[in-house]
Amino acid sequence: MTISYTKSLLTSAKTIEVVEAEMPETIEKDHVRLRLATASICGTDMHYFRHFANSGFYLDYPVTLGHEASAYVVDANGHSFENDQLVAINPVIECGSCPKCQSGDINMCATKRFPGSATTKPHIDGFFREYFDFPARCLRAVTPDANPEHLTFAEPLACAMHSVNRAEVKAGDKVLVTGMGPMGLLATIAAYALGAEVHATDLNAEALEAAKAVGASKGYLSGPDVDVKVPENHYDVVIEASGSPHAYNQALASVRKQGTISILSLIQPTSVPINLHLNTLKEVRSIGSILFTNEYDQAVKLIESGSVNFDAIIAGRYPISQVQEACEFMNSGKAVGKVLVQRD
Repeated sequence: MTISYTKSLLTSAKTIEVVEAEMPETIEKDHVRLRLATASICGTDMHYFRHFANSGFYLDYPVTLGHEASAYVVDANGHSFENDQLVAINPVIECGSCPKCQSGDINMCATKRFPGSATTKPHIDGFFREYFDFPARCLRAVTPDANPEHLTFAEPLACAMHSVNRAEVKAGDKVLVTGMGPMGLLATIAAYALGAEVHATDLNAEALEAAKAVGASKGYLSGPDVDVKVPENHYDVVIEASGSPHAYNQALASVRKQGTISILSLIQPTSVPINLHLNTLKEVRSIGSILFTNEYDQAVKLIESGSVNFDAIIAGRYPISQVQEACEFMNSGKAVGKVLVQRD
């Protein structure tokens, strides 16, 4: 049976067209056919939206964005799923056989593929569309009462959990998260779930209120004119989630001696000087973090538990036909939390 469907297509910087397409008549044997439940917009999607590129990787041709999603099974194609079953989608398609994959470090796989990204050639369309096929091994069946909107947080939450795990956060630790964009909010959730005392910083008071709704016990409004400053030499761990070199300097000042800074953000090249001497004077352990390893399944379980108020960090909902407007809203800087994309 031919399935005609609607998909969004990034055709150039800041230009998304909505087009009609048809699914292939046959499904690859290791794939499952899916119908979108909910997707969400990531910071990576926004880099492509603004520049038709991300971190030096340029798109060769128009592509459908989106790599955070939940979906319903349309055709299990012989795999162990039921029709209409809700699944969470791990978007990382690792090779499974290289030394890094064999050691469990799938985020380091040199040949991994990723939807909606210029790093994969040829590009794979992402999830801002009604129907798509995806490898069965990347799908996770969930409990019947799981919320499809909340499941779209699984991939970015896994990334945040990986950053927190890399920092070896444990119960009772004092943790500061800098930047309450979507990733900072999710890092707050991840650290709080481990029993840490979490504080947050941001330039936006509304974002700090969102952080408090998901686990932060205190929020510090950033900026040169604020009266209450973030304490220095105080935190066991700082998670840098803003991408600002100023925030990294804040992390260096706020972390205790022999503490840890975990960099969740992509800090862009800048002329702002970094106070690297504090790395030496305080023996700070500074570590990077990209994607996730086994945290995806941990994230799905946390979402299924229903213990997190994800509704508090949903900034808006848009149909596929309005992905342009959804991205413009994210680009405006007015969105606090995640913007969701759903079927019309």
